[in-house]
Amino acid sequence: MPRRQQPTARQARLGAELRKLREAAGLKGREAAALLGTDSAQMSQIEAGTAGVSAERVRRLAAQYSCTDAELIEALVAMATDRTHGWWEEYRGLLPTPFMDLPELEHHAGYRWDVEFLHIPGLLQTPEYARALFAYVNPEFPDSEVERWVEHRMKRRVIIERADPVPYEAVIHEAALRIRVGGLGDAKAQLIRVLELSEADHVTVRVIPFDLDGFGGAGSAMVYAGGPVPKLDTVVRDGPGGPVFIDAEAQLSRYRKLFHRVEAVSLEPDRSRDFIHRLAKEL
Repeated sequence: MPRRQQPTARQARLGAELRKLREAAGLKGREAAALLGTDSAQMSQIEAGTAGVSAERVRRLAAQYSCTDAELIEALVAMATDRTHGWWEEYRGLLPTPFMDLPELEHHAGYRWDVEFLHIPGLLQTPEYARALFAYVNPEFPDSEVERWVEHRMKRRVIIERADPVPYEAVIHEAALRIRVGGLGDAKAQLIRVLELSEADHVTVRVIPFDLDGFGGAGSAMVYAGGPVPKLDTVVRDGPGGPVFIDAEAQLSRYRKLFHRVEAVSLEPDRSRDFIHRLAKEL
């Protein structure tokens, strides 16, 4: 298979997971390469995601590494054989690479959790809200560039709008609901949009009110994307250059617990809808 110049996050993740299995088995890269009848350079490329690997080789490596987790093995095989070319590919070269990796991650997610404190989660945003947000944060962008980012964000909503939507839960702080990113009319329309989406069976919206005592979780904003098995979950957080993908098991466990802790102190869905409805009436 030809070497990739710039692997996607999904391709790099497959390589990283194969490396983890090898290291857990106590094998060196050259030893694993010998098991496949290849060299250490090719093995390094596979584990870096710059070279593809067949389903047969994934299963052979898993067997040699004494991995008995059948669900994990089949999930890795699916990653190795995936040939999806999603809608996000049309933006390659137009937007930074991490913004191609994010919708690909969402496309394959089994579920999605969001925690937000300053902005409405992207999947719930109206075009007007997203436009005001991008234009404010990037004042140097011409209108055409802003529209490209808005269009990209709106297309990402497909995962909760398609025929087989992803189960989605958003925990939103009152601050994000009250901050007027756009004008008064846009702010009201945004709250109404959140209410409309929250009525769907696969969408759960919870609110953290200002008057909650003892809440110190304002730094726990995250996107949590569930993989086919928990080991393949991914956390996404904002970084200086865009989204940062986190997949170390210890970190995944930490963020999973943190999400449930934040979720536990938020208002129940019915009370959250009532809360948002009152905020919309105030506008």
